[in-house]
Amino acid sequence: MDNNSQGSGGFKGGLGGLFGGGAPEYSNTELAGVPLTGMSPLSPYLNVDPRYLVQDTDEFILPTGANKIRGRFELAFFTIGGSCMTGATLGALNGLRMGLKETRDMAWSKPRNVQILNMVTRQGASWANSLGSVALLYSAFGVAIEKARGAEDDINTVAAGTLTGMLFKSSGGLRSAARGGLVGLAVSGAYALYNNWEHLTGSSSSSSTRLY
Repeated sequence: MDNNSQGSGGFKGGLGGLFGGGAPEYSNTELAGVPLTGMSPLSPYLNVDPRYLVQDTDEFILPTGANKIRGRFELAFFTIGGSCMTGATLGALNGLRMGLKETRDMAWSKPRNVQILNMVTRQGASWANSLGSVALLYSAFGVAIEKARGAEDDINTVAAGTLTGMLFKSSGGLRSAARGGLVGLAVSGAYALYNNWEHLTGSSSSSSTRLY
């Protein structure tokens, strides 16, 4: 038994010397006094201080001069794509409703199915085009105003929303453009108010990311 114990001890010592130096041996009494919580003392099982593994703050690898939040240009692609998909979904549902309403007197047959399908695709494409155009204008105005002012705040949001409404409805004349600008001002103002609601109400927990 002693020879086997010595042999296993020598084998462990040889492996310890082979892989980065012999690891210190601890008795059961020493190991019993090691706390399992806190991560403050040196772990007897590792040659690394666990305190270096504790991270109090988030750490990200960012390019030089980059911000921790995404700007308008980065969010423009998500905004445009999301608006197109949302418009296509809402338009398809509206087309389905209209198709069922217009063909309610027809029996379930191939012509009725084709007519409903045509209505769904037509309305889906129309709504996707409209919402995608609004998102494109809003993103373009937002990026341009941000570059011109050199700042990113809610003024850019409200200004971009107002200009987007005016330009989108400008084909109907000055009065239509004014109504579109008022709608854009109301929507963008409500969105800016939503972004600053926690700050206005004095809440201590605020979100670290904002979608302009």
